[in-house]
Amino acid sequence: MADRMLQFVAVPQRQPEKRGAADRRQDHDEIYRDFDTAQAETQSGRCSQCGVPFCSVHCPLSNNIPDWLKLTAEGRLAEAYEVSSATNNFPEICGRICPQDRLCEGNCVIEKGFESVTIGAVERFVTDNAWEQGWVKPIRPSAERTASIGIVGAGPGGLAAAEQLRRLGYQVHVYDRHDRVGGLMIYGIPGFKLEKEIVLRRHALMEQGGIVFHLGRGVGAQDGDREIAFATLRARHDAVLIATGVYESRALGGPGAGLPGIVKAIDYLTTSNRLSLGDAVPAFDSGELDAAGRHVVVIGGGDTAMDCVRTAIRQGAASVKCLYRRDRANMPGSLREVKNAEEEGVEFVWLAAPEAFLGDDRVTAVRAVRMRLGLADATGRQSVDPVEGSGFTLDADLVVKALGFDPEPLPALWGEPALDVSRWGTLKVGQTSFMSSLPGVFGAGDIVRGASLVVWAIRDGRDAAEQIHRWLERNAAEAPMQVAAE
Repeated sequence: MADRMLQFVAVPQRQPEKRGAADRRQDHDEIYRDFDTAQAETQSGRCSQCGVPFCSVHCPLSNNIPDWLKLTAEGRLAEAYEVSSATNNFPEICGRICPQDRLCEGNCVIEKGFESVTIGAVERFVTDNAWEQGWVKPIRPSAERTASIGIVGAGPGGLAAAEQLRRLGYQVHVYDRHDRVGGLMIYGIPGFKLEKEIVLRRHALMEQGGIVFHLGRGVGAQDGDREIAFATLRARHDAVLIATGVYESRALGGPGAGLPGIVKAIDYLTTSNRLSLGDAVPAFDSGELDAAGRHVVVIGGGDTAMDCVRTAIRQGAASVKCLYRRDRANMPGSLREVKNAEEEGVEFVWLAAPEAFLGDDRVTAVRAVRMRLGLADATGRQSVDPVEGSGFTLDADLVVKALGFDPEPLPALWGEPALDVSRWGTLKVGQTSFMSSLPGVFGAGDIVRGASLVVWAIRDGRDAAEQIHRWLERNAAEAPMQVAAE
């Protein structure tokens, strides 16, 4: 089968076909069509099977990418899925939303004249095919443990930890204040990047595997109808994992920053996603979070900003502009997403930052200033400085702040001052132990590292689960294991 590999010299790179921009502007469905088996095998065969696979090195999960590419090229799809899922709890999600151009594909060793292997599309195909074939099975632990673990947050980090711990036989309970599992994968990331059924079918599978979900149950300082006290949670479980993510939108200052019509990205995206799920959303009905017919300006340059501009296009905005203080090359978001947005009609205003917001009863314009790149700091990132006398104005009757997220003040919200946090508000944990300042309380994902990628949250959840298991093995007075019934 060796002749199936190293085909990059003869076979060109092909991404899955994209729906036309005019078509995809009309709905929130995913824009990429699926590979068929022949296409997936052909593109997998382009892998060079290099001795030092930089794709794996630069994958936060250290996925065995060349191995499952080779198995796919050889038509051994069941084995390809087993290898892919051995290191990744949700490969069908990562195949859709990971910024492969900055991670695995961006570090492919194939010379750029030949272009990298389409790793993300093959990953998506392998796992979607496994679902269709019935190869994705619920967790069935070989033995049950009596110890229970409470996980706060049903986002990617919490879910990955839940799966890993359930495989070890622990009684796993996941608490989340939302009414669906998935966190930002459901309420933050739009359907045109990740259709919600992909996440919801995972939820159903995890329930079948014995993971218990307590939805609509947040954590607070006291027990209530929709909250459980953090102290109660600790008393109920042998260990607790905090994987809440970060949801506090960063502030946007300047004159007029408090005008109506200036909204947070998380509110805007959550509203749009709830509508696509069929929920009633009064904030949308009032028109406050509806871009239809409006001149929209989104401020920011990350993946959240890309989600906002592309959502506004689909809502029928009169115009959509993205205001970013650096240039295209220094944009933190995926360049693939930038290209998709431009195809759909988004205008990027590079090297520009807001100075003030104009309007009386509602925002009507953004006053901005041109920026220039300066000297690089110790990390290599260039400073940005305003260009004197370069002010200009953009019409805007809806402004979306997409400047990133910070953590909520957990010690105050949960009535637990002994829970140590960093000066940024993130949870302090041991570098390798993942344990917080409270014995038996661990942390993982964005609440520890700050706003980051879904794939990093999955990695943290897996690593934290391993440390929880080791801690319980060492310290918990656990009852003898019971062999699970056949």
